[in-house]
Amino acid sequence: MRAVEVLVPGLSTVTRYIRYYALYAALAAHASEHSLDSEACRRLLRRSEVILAAAHREVSAEAPPGPAHGIDRVRTFYHDHLDVARSASDGQSSYSPRPWGFWAQYGGPSLILGTVLLEEGALRPGRHPCPVDVRNLFEPLFAHAQADSLPDQDLGDLKDVTLQSERQPEVPWLRDLFTASWMGTHDPGAWEADDRTRRATLRVLARAVELHGTEGGSFEEVLRSAVAFGDQIASDPVLSSIEQSQGWRGVLLRHYSVGAWRRLWAALVASMGSEGGEADLTREELRGWLADQVDDVTVGTVLDQLQPLQDDSGHPVPRERHLLDGDRRAPFANIKVLLAGAMRAHELTGIVQKTFLGPHRRGMGEILDPTWVYFLAKDFHHRSAKDLAARLVDDMLAQAMRVARAKMRLDPATQRLLLFSRVHERNDRFFKTSNEGDSDIGLRVEQLGNFAVQLGLVHEDGDGWDVTPTARTVLELRA
Repeated sequence: MRAVEVLVPGLSTVTRYIRYYALYAALAAHASEHSLDSEACRRLLRRSEVILAAAHREVSAEAPPGPAHGIDRVRTFYHDHLDVARSASDGQSSYSPRPWGFWAQYGGPSLILGTVLLEEGALRPGRHPCPVDVRNLFEPLFAHAQADSLPDQDLGDLKDVTLQSERQPEVPWLRDLFTASWMGTHDPGAWEADDRTRRATLRVLARAVELHGTEGGSFEEVLRSAVAFGDQIASDPVLSSIEQSQGWRGVLLRHYSVGAWRRLWAALVASMGSEGGEADLTREELRGWLADQVDDVTVGTVLDQLQPLQDDSGHPVPRERHLLDGDRRAPFANIKVLLAGAMRAHELTGIVQKTFLGPHRRGMGEILDPTWVYFLAKDFHHRSAKDLAARLVDDMLAQAMRVARAKMRLDPATQRLLLFSRVHERNDRFFKTSNEGDSDIGLRVEQLGNFAVQLGLVHEDGDGWDVTPTARTVLELRA
């Protein structure tokens, strides 16, 4: 995730709409003109978010780009009018229990993008101040936010601020910022390092859409097809000119190992019973459970079956993809994915290997990382894969306890230690309080792809995606 933060500065897994970047930039300009302090900014921000959601309430949640943030909670405060004061109040009963509402999701990315800065907690214009036409779009919203109650007619007057509005003056401005360009031209010296990196990642994704977008699938799968496997990052004139292509190859390959650990751990936890039940298991029973999911062949045999991991030119072949084509939750398939990642740790080179391993590794690797699995596989090379599976149970349980202890806190109310874990051990038996999730960790690629759509860089084309003429010019997709 550290690598992802470097490669995709200015958005996160919970930033979904460019309109909210525009909202906060306009609010910062308004706050500066009216000398609003931190608390006044927070009050205006919460009320504005509530009203924006309420104005959006009649729009289908399926309509692109999607539902406004907080719309489900805001609906409960609307009958024949919107109770602005109560819905925007602080506390659990409001539209958002977070003091700064959805600014908590967009604040960091907005600061990185340069559309907003903070002065003593108050929003102020950043190095890229909000254009006049964007600010004018939101001024009626800020004016209505002074009222404690809004009738339906007033909300109807604000239809231009909804996400589905055809009036989108922020698109050209934010497209320039996300692509680090001005009037369709990129001058590297005029932009900061984060801006240039974000542009590079957008170029990689847009070129991947050009090459594989019509094959269907998610933006992540499109990127994976172009960058993770095969020779296109070396043979394609655009991808080969972008250093970040190498970084994305490392991230996408490492992502397989991370996902495999998550699925293995989720499956192990699912095998346990709950507290007070009859299906709590001993360590030996858990070790036996996972070993039973694995073929009785040597680890060396499994490693041989995974080869080759690279083609004749040294580029990765999609071994992990093929391993997960069937039941991606199958424990043995995920152990094979871990072993493939272990071998890649020593086969990859340059930027790809550096990104794949991460910047803070030790000689033997961090616990559970690909280098660590590599040395573990060497130790078990002549032993059964069942023995390796049993060992992985011990390692997962130990790591879970380390993570839980690191998160342990003192409850000020009871003065007792709080252990944040779904798995607990009592009398040498393990039980769970709930199951663990096994979905893949987000890489922000889907968010970036959706932003590219909203910015007019990518559009739907039949069963897949294609780039727009604007993207081909702005992102220099022709070498």
